[in-house]
Amino acid sequence: MKNCRIAVDAMGGDFAPINEIHGAILAADYFLEETELEIILVGNEGKINSALSQFDHSRLKYTIVHAEEVVTMDDEPTAAIKKKKESSLYKGIELVLKGYADAFISAGNTGAVLCTATVMLGRVAGVSRPTIGEFFPSQKEYPVLVLDVGANIDCKPRHLYEFAVMGAIQANQIYGLENPRVGLLNIGEEKSKGTDVIQETYRLLRESNLNFIGNVEGRDIFRGAADVVVCDGFTGNIILKFAESIAGFLKFRFKKFAESNFINKLLMLFAMPALKKVFKDLDYQEYGGVPILGINGVVIIGHGKSSPRAIQNMIYKAYQFVKKDVNGKIEKALNSPTISEHIEQDL
Repeated sequence: MKNCRIAVDAMGGDFAPINEIHGAILAADYFLEETELEIILVGNEGKINSALSQFDHSRLKYTIVHAEEVVTMDDEPTAAIKKKKESSLYKGIELVLKGYADAFISAGNTGAVLCTATVMLGRVAGVSRPTIGEFFPSQKEYPVLVLDVGANIDCKPRHLYEFAVMGAIQANQIYGLENPRVGLLNIGEEKSKGTDVIQETYRLLRESNLNFIGNVEGRDIFRGAADVVVCDGFTGNIILKFAESIAGFLKFRFKKFAESNFINKLLMLFAMPALKKVFKDLDYQEYGGVPILGINGVVIIGHGKSSPRAIQNMIYKAYQFVKKDVNGKIEKALNSPTISEHIEQDL
């Protein structure tokens, strides 16, 4: 793949448009030898040009699509569709819909991006509900993909089954895992544990052609017991928010330890290089944003506080999804006879 056009919601994040512009420039530097990357900056043209003037953007191939409105973090998820069709979010996804962009990234309102992308772009054939997953660091060589992490609060067995299929494809395409291990999050390893929904999902996964290893517990995520862990969005979002707090808590405890006496301060000083490497694995910026799996288009959602490096990684992730046609592989997998038969059996 030589050319790739990625639309960037220049007004979406907490530090927009500075971080978005800086991140796009970093991405252009990264892609310089690999592909012809074109960035479509969507947002207030005046503010975008003002941000561009603060950087050397001579290597950035870009165009600007002006958008008068902004979907804020306080807006309802349906705001872009119902009230703000002149927003950077709506116009950015519209570019994907009309084929002017290969992908769209945004660090804006997660619910609004998810809702707008699903309604405007539609679902991949065979997908009941789109989902979002997040990579968690693990003791193994690769991180663990947990999904859903907030898109779907109540799930039926068929939804969880589809999440597993989409997650396995993502793990395979992004990290090259030949046969990703899929685990079902539960309160125990025994197949008899959990609600009726979990037990029926267990049956669907066991009878599938996925590499299903059975139930896993919360403690198994960081252990890397599975490559893909499936759960409903209510549970997944709680896990995600708890995991995001770990780095801050540890930094607080280390700081308190160092402040207690001079010897401890020296110990922390010597340990700092190693601790920085450890905390790097817990940094959301390393993983960029999360793709919406199951929609007819590539859309990446990032954290509202995304740094320029996080924006750069979001752009790279969008490029990977386009290049490897992840959506096409999801559609093919979910419409294969074997998987269709299992889903039809779901009550």
